[in-house]
Amino acid sequence: MKRWQLRLYVAGQTPKSQQALANLRRLCETHMAGEYDIEVVDLLVNPQLAAGDQILAVPTLVRKLPAPIKKIIGDLSNDERVLVGLDVIPVQLA
Repeated sequence: MKRWQLRLYVAGQTPKSQQALANLRRLCETHMAGEYDIEVVDLLVNPQLAAGDQILAVPTLVRKLPAPIKKIIGDLSNDERVLVGLDVIPVQLA
């Protein structure tokens, strides 16, 4: 079974950061239920962590596993773009 490891980089509790996290959780529950871990990294608290994944903008989602690493910048509101960017096969909703 594939396990998704996702890291969301944000800068504080801005509306855009909160929206990105809400969108990510909704997508994960719909299309990867029970098969994912989300780590949220606040760059205002831990700015040094941005260098490791070469983060240039926030919010940025990084798919750590499965390899290869993939990145998506923005509030993750475009479901189709996020799913394609993560290589997730969408669950067909009835």
